[in-house]
Amino acid sequence: MRLSEYTDFSLRVLMYCVAHRDRLVTIAELADQHGLSKNHLMKVVNDMARRGWIETVRGRGGGLRLLIAPEAIRIGDVVRATETDFRLVECFDPATNTCTLSPGCQLKQLLGDALRDYFKALDGATLADITAVGRAAVTMQETVQKTMQMPSTLRSVRRVKAAAADT
Repeated sequence: MRLSEYTDFSLRVLMYCVAHRDRLVTIAELADQHGLSKNHLMKVVNDMARRGWIETVRGRGGGLRLLIAPEAIRIGDVVRATETDFRLVECFDPATNTCTLSPGCQLKQLLGDALRDYFKALDGATLADITAVGRAAVTMQETVQKTMQMPSTLRSVRRVKAAAADT
């Protein structure tokens, strides 16, 4: 399965907004950063603002910013909202299916299962999980868990400290 450019641009905009939560981001900045068309980005940004994911501020000094927490935006929801078609093969649409193999073919079932697993994986990840914000939180949590273990000897204390310093 391949994502459309529209979905790719949408994910890039959201991820960039997460990385710059402390300020407004401009479309010109996004276009320069990612080498994308400003016109395409304007369509993407308007759609995301309509969906309530980002807020746009007009005028001089305006721009856009993430409206809700990155932890609340599931990647599967973004993909579902921005992709137009998930028919992997003709037989997924009964209205247009002309395949003569359909009655005994198991390909539709196999691909349907794969599509469900695909969305299960995407629904299991949030915008925070795929950005530095999410990775930093996981790393910090792992470090705290490692240092909370009670070492029994001084040598164990040094190993735990060394492991924490490596992360």
